[in-house]
Amino acid sequence: MADALDRLADRLLLARDEGRQLAPLSSTADRLSLADAYQLAAKLRTLRQNRGEHAIGRKIGFTNRNIWPQYNVYAPIWGYIYDTTVHDLSDAVPASRLAWTLEPRIEPEIAFGFVETPTPGMDEKALLECIEWAAHGFEVVESLFPGWVFEAPDTVAGFGLHRALFIGPRHAVRTGAEGWLAALSSFEIELFCNGSAAACGHARNVLDGPLCTLRHLMTIFQSDPANPPLASGEIVTTGTLTSAMPILRGERWSTALQGIALGDASLDFT
Repeated sequence: MADALDRLADRLLLARDEGRQLAPLSSTADRLSLADAYQLAAKLRTLRQNRGEHAIGRKIGFTNRNIWPQYNVYAPIWGYIYDTTVHDLSDAVPASRLAWTLEPRIEPEIAFGFVETPTPGMDEKALLECIEWAAHGFEVVESLFPGWVFEAPDTVAGFGLHRALFIGPRHAVRTGAEGWLAALSSFEIELFCNGSAAACGHARNVLDGPLCTLRHLMTIFQSDPANPPLASGEIVTTGTLTSAMPILRGERWSTALQGIALGDASLDFT
């Protein structure tokens, strides 16, 4: 099985690099279990690091229960994010360089930067004490599989559906913890395309709040021998607060947040 996963990792990375979609692995002889898919994610991380990319954190996907029936994925998954895929929101250049062949979509999210290593079993308050900053921004996701048709193991093997993360201004959260705890579980968001309302969301859409998604991530790591647990210095983005929306060149996507002091965000695709 190890040799087969090595070959499959090479094939997946080549397809991503070439902007070429593949049949879902769940529909072929390569059919994987979720555990196999996370082993494959570890192999893909090694391949990318060997060519100079550095994993700097994780993205958590499918934390928004509202989208589970749409994608036929009924539990969160995670994938690596890299120094080559994470950008400051103020840097508009990377958005114009995205590959446009893999059906990209945009997701407004909350991201965290860890200053201490969290441990399994921590509650939201303890997790917040491990976090240096919180920020609002956008993840651009893509599907290596045509029509966004896949099963959960496909999403893990398909790089967690991650293409890019654009992070807005970082806000320190190690002071005023009670206020941040309340805000991170109760804020609201509206998403706009070219000034027109496109979707709306709430903190509770992502497993009852972004900090709750971190608790879930810690439980996943407990049963994953192939990948290291979360560590100090990593960035974690916690899943879309609204539906994931298809994007096209020439569009400006923006948000309006209520109930949390992270600021609104906007991103142009040229």
